[in-house]
Amino acid sequence: MSSAEQRTQMSNGAGFIAALDQSGGSTPKALALYGVDASEYSSDEEMFGEIQKMRARIILADDFTKDKVIGAILFERTLGEQIDGQKVADYLWSVKGIVPFLKIDKGLEDEANGVQMMKPIPGLAATLAKADGVFGTKERSVIHEANAEGIAAVVAQQFDVAREVVASGMVPIVEPEVNINSATKAEAEDILKAEILKNLDQLADGQDIMLKLTIPNQANLYDELADHPRVLRVVALSGGYSTQQACDLLGQNGKMIASFSRALTEGLSKKQSDAEFNAALGGNIDKIFRASS
Repeated sequence: MSSAEQRTQMSNGAGFIAALDQSGGSTPKALALYGVDASEYSSDEEMFGEIQKMRARIILADDFTKDKVIGAILFERTLGEQIDGQKVADYLWSVKGIVPFLKIDKGLEDEANGVQMMKPIPGLAATLAKADGVFGTKERSVIHEANAEGIAAVVAQQFDVAREVVASGMVPIVEPEVNINSATKAEAEDILKAEILKNLDQLADGQDIMLKLTIPNQANLYDELADHPRVLRVVALSGGYSTQQACDLLGQNGKMIASFSRALTEGLSKKQSDAEFNAALGGNIDKIFRASS
């Protein structure tokens, strides 16, 4: 299958995107929830080894197929890992029929103007050039309050990176997350939508992107973004909501599908038998798929 088929799957496929891109900052927390204590690894190498085992267990699970999971976001180190003797991105697409994406941001700057911008991404062109078999990227910023100047800066930075990704032949997932605990969440979302629309209108034909957004307070707020000719898909992040909460809220937004990380892995444990693990993961996948349909 070709990237044309990957593109069709991302534009129209029924299902959701699994976010398997836990990085250095989020890995210890993800491992703790999975039942791996920090005392069980003594270096970054061992820590990343543990999270890779968790990712491989998820990817190899019977329910983790394109029937419900249409894409998966990977951490950069994961591109060098293998599953059953194949590079992870190749395995996802050729065996599971799942479109691979790559997280490219290097974390967040300190908060200023109510937002956290992305840190610089050194060597981005080289990273994109060697991302064999990867359809697109994902890059995250965070908005903490309804500060118009801060939100405009976040969106402008996101679109600058998005243009570079598009120029490399890939599709960027632009992710300006709004903190679910923000006291001005609804106002921030209105400002964010207006800024995204402004930037979308400046893209040329063929400069197509995806959007990954916090589930909005006002149901269907982002329908206009989903209908924009430059947008392949609008996906939702779980943002700290429980799986059930995230699915309930997502179900109210007809033009968003899920791209959940923590909500996907909720209730999974290293200590579970394969049957228990697969049942728990399968239950999460079903819930998230239904909410995305």
